[in-house]
Amino acid sequence: MNIALIRLSALGDIVHGLPVATALRAVCPEARLTWVVDRRHGAVLQGHPALDDVICVDVQQWRRARRLRDITEAARLIMATRSKLRDAQFDVAIDLQGLLKSGLVTAATGARIRIGFAATRCREPLNAMFTNRRVTPPAGAVHVVDQNLTLLSALDVCRQSDGARFDLPSKVRAEALADEFFAASGLKPRDSVVVLNPGAGRPAKRWPAGSFMDLARQITDGGVGKVVVVWGPGERNLAQDIVRGCGARDAVAAPPTDVDALIAILRRASVMVSGDSGPLHLAAALGVPCIGLFGPTSAQRNGPFGAGHRTIESSNGTLGMIASAEVFRVLTEILP
Repeated sequence: MNIALIRLSALGDIVHGLPVATALRAVCPEARLTWVVDRRHGAVLQGHPALDDVICVDVQQWRRARRLRDITEAARLIMATRSKLRDAQFDVAIDLQGLLKSGLVTAATGARIRIGFAATRCREPLNAMFTNRRVTPPAGAVHVVDQNLTLLSALDVCRQSDGARFDLPSKVRAEALADEFFAASGLKPRDSVVVLNPGAGRPAKRWPAGSFMDLARQITDGGVGKVVVVWGPGERNLAQDIVRGCGARDAVAAPPTDVDALIAILRRASVMVSGDSGPLHLAAALGVPCIGLFGPTSAQRNGPFGAGHRTIESSNGTLGMIASAEVFRVLTEILP
């Protein structure tokens, strides 16, 4: 079989879809597996052992088109993408996203079998127009990883999420750079390293900077671990402020990272503390114990997947209600 997996964005959601790829590879070793993804997030899939190919599409450019010239160029790119998908001659397409845009890409594959969620389980019910085998996850499939895996039932492929594997690849250059950063920062293999991630895709998912500063101070003042603050585009000053907030003692901001470098740093973490974000789910996929901070999103559906993680949910849906003292208490309970 020639199978296309469609999950265009975002980083954490793509990570949550990886067990579908690894499950398919385990039970269909001869299948050709291709992932169709937004170009912004393609790097996390490059070199993945379950995948034979990654097709990147520029969804942002399609959506940004406003002027006639831009619309014309976007239409040309869409047609080129459609041709590339048709040329791949997919037998099966699996839509892991449940949006109108992912449905359009699913239809563009021309696959005879197009699998997706039932309309009542799609964020955009019109998605179901583009699939012909629709799955309603059972009540027991609460986490999005479990829900994604139920899509395989449409191929008579059953896989329990207890054995879900993410298999994020290791990149030699990124691992070497992480070793250099840790050595230059005085971080040793025996140290308990707490990685803090203050960023998130939208403001409502971000724990206040002051709370991160308080937590960093409690960690360093209490001598329970060393702090590394990771950051994304536009967040460098935030990371540096958190480090300065605890006197820069036993705390350091990570260097600029792409997704490979971030994965390499996370592999060396003892614990990760973050709101609902891509880095949180990368850490969980690597088996790093995580403390997930949740307010506007559901920890049951979107929390760090797997054993050994803890989630703290806000009482009123806003992360500002979560006290740093509570996070520190949980941290000391799970630090190795």
